[in-house]
Amino acid sequence: MNGILCADMDNTIIYSYKRNIGENKLNVELYNGREISFISEKTHDLLKKVSEKMTIIPTSTRTEEQYKRIDLDIGIVPYALVCNGGVLLVNGKRDREWYLESLQIIRNSRPEMEKAQQILAGDSRRKFELRFLDELFIFTKCEKPEEVVEDLQAKLATKLVDVFHNGEKVYVVPVNLSKGMAVRRLRKRLQPAYIIAAGDSEFDVSMVEESDLGLVPAGFKKIYGNGSDRFKETVMEMEAGRLFSETLLEKCLVLYFKEPD
Repeated sequence: MNGILCADMDNTIIYSYKRNIGENKLNVELYNGREISFISEKTHDLLKKVSEKMTIIPTSTRTEEQYKRIDLDIGIVPYALVCNGGVLLVNGKRDREWYLESLQIIRNSRPEMEKAQQILAGDSRRKFELRFLDELFIFTKCEKPEEVVEDLQAKLATKLVDVFHNGEKVYVVPVNLSKGMAVRRLRKRLQPAYIIAAGDSEFDVSMVEESDLGLVPAGFKKIYGNGSDRFKETVMEMEAGRLFSETLLEKCLVLYFKEPD
């Protein structure tokens, strides 16, 4: 097949109602009758152009249910990766073989995941229900999330699970359940000409490194580089001061005419 764009959704292609992306925007997600996520009109136009050149594969940490609330209005989306790559949707339906393989890939991390559940269940700083999403990774929300993460890291085998937070959201994720692993599996399954990946958060680090070209927002390398030059030369920051969704899609259109090395 031709090239693939593995694109994170939140803060990469779509934006929360809390984010000011200008007046010219389109609603792409409803929740309980409320408009909660948007894309810019320019992003929408660019998505349609890019989808004519390469296969866009939404690649999200969202659950299947959360992902299916999104309607990008760009026609058929043949593939989507959700649950941090643990679940593959093919024409909107879960690929059972992929999911079962995901469970096998993370089986060695299962005891640590169960231990993390027990610890978080009794943590007084937790202020949200404890979710073991599709038996793939753990999610909750906590007060003092930095402290919670430090405590978990001290008690868990971090060679088997990653523990981190994004604001008040706390995650415990098997080390083998990553978007980077999903890219590896996609490459083997679909054998695309190349894979471009775009993302903005810690969840996306492995994905942009595993791809032939990774597109990230300005400042990404400093935030997630841990004080070192950890990223490959194939990870490229987009220009600052513009909407990341627009700059990355423009870059994809340029790259269509010259495939990544």
